[in-house]
Amino acid sequence: MAKTKTQFVCQQCGVTYPRWQGQCTECGQWNTLVEETVETIAAKSPLRPSSEILTAFPDVKALEGREKRFSTSLTELDRVLGGGMVPGGVILLGGEPGIGKSTLMTQVAVNLLVDSPAKKDRWPILYVAGEESPRQISLRINRFLNSEHKKSTKKMTALTAQKKLKDLVFITSTDVDELLQAMRTEQPRLVVVDSIQAMSTRELTGASGSVGQLRESTERIAQLAKALHIPVFLIGHVTKEGAIAGPKVLEHIVDAVVEISGERSDQLRLVRALKNRFGATDEVGVFQHVEYGLEEVPNPSELFLEHQEGGVPGSATVCVMEGTRPLLIEVQALVTNSQLAMPRRVGRGIELSRIQVLCAVLQKHAGLPLGSNDVFLSAAGGFRVTEPAVDLGLAVAIASSMRGVKVPQKTIFIGEVGLLGEIRKVNYLERRIKEARRLGFTKIISRENARTVREVLKTLALL
Repeated sequence: MAKTKTQFVCQQCGVTYPRWQGQCTECGQWNTLVEETVETIAAKSPLRPSSEILTAFPDVKALEGREKRFSTSLTELDRVLGGGMVPGGVILLGGEPGIGKSTLMTQVAVNLLVDSPAKKDRWPILYVAGEESPRQISLRINRFLNSEHKKSTKKMTALTAQKKLKDLVFITSTDVDELLQAMRTEQPRLVVVDSIQAMSTRELTGASGSVGQLRESTERIAQLAKALHIPVFLIGHVTKEGAIAGPKVLEHIVDAVVEISGERSDQLRLVRALKNRFGATDEVGVFQHVEYGLEEVPNPSELFLEHQEGGVPGSATVCVMEGTRPLLIEVQALVTNSQLAMPRRVGRGIELSRIQVLCAVLQKHAGLPLGSNDVFLSAAGGFRVTEPAVDLGLAVAIASSMRGVKVPQKTIFIGEVGLLGEIRKVNYLERRIKEARRLGFTKIISRENARTVREVLKTLALL
């Protein structure tokens, strides 16, 4: 069998080279040469007639069975994906090492098999064990099945679960061509590749994880997945900057890019979609790291308000929107006398520029002498606040900490603060108010009943 010819192509200007070199002599860029296979004219198959490549628009109502979107068995993950997995969809799952990528995919595979009704025909799930051995993965599965959580919610014997898990097929090879052959043979329900950086093809000389191997492996998997209507999850590494490892074209090949974020020392895990061809990218799924794996948090507001202590100066409750979901979180402020010539402004989960603007507004329009005080702000639960609807709550927390006056309990603050000290309207106000009332908040301060920050602070006796 003749060896496939390869060439190195510059990703910036497209110039080809027979061998790899660090710098492209044409455009002067470094490390832009990527190995690609050379397809000669003689090796190409003859062109097919147009009747074989033209396809009529499919009848959507006639799509049945595998053609429909189906659940991952995790409601929070379905929310991020836009309602579940799409047949033939390729999803790239990224996150820091140890954040729970493999754990999440293992739970999805196990739940799909354990919760599925008994069928005569096999419908397996392929799990590519590129970084762990099947024995190591089985330890994680047994921990999940034997947990107290599953015992209390699933009335199923261990023997019955083991029988259903026989359809979980492990692939220990990292050769992408062998994976494609297994997909054609098994016709699986789902494919999980852990990880895409471990996959390679013998037609390229680069090592696993190189730019050429990553792109070629992903393209081949994506093409076959769409041809066979098989959903695929690709677990990907991240760089030290936090971006998905590999070329940017990798994110263009897949249909969705999902990221798991959170502090490794914290229990909270947030799942977001950075790209999604089949749904919105502003939804968020909330999980909590527990003993057996990741547990869904159906009501995140209760989690973020769990440690809120009523009657403590410097604490306020705000409402943020994550996609279509309103979340209530606690913001905390600490104002102390500064020992420095330039007082510090420090935020945890809150942008520094936002803190500086709010301090300037409070000093100018509310008369708070913050010029000689250090201001520290934090969003409880490790949540990152990005929308302006929390401005009013942050301003109240700063004033409360400085004056040492407690904010009344069951009070929530919703509003954006302008540079002139006015309170501005925010989007989805009715939805935020409804969520606040559902959780027992009786007093809601927003643009509807207050015009300026100074007016709010006077009402709360903070001036």
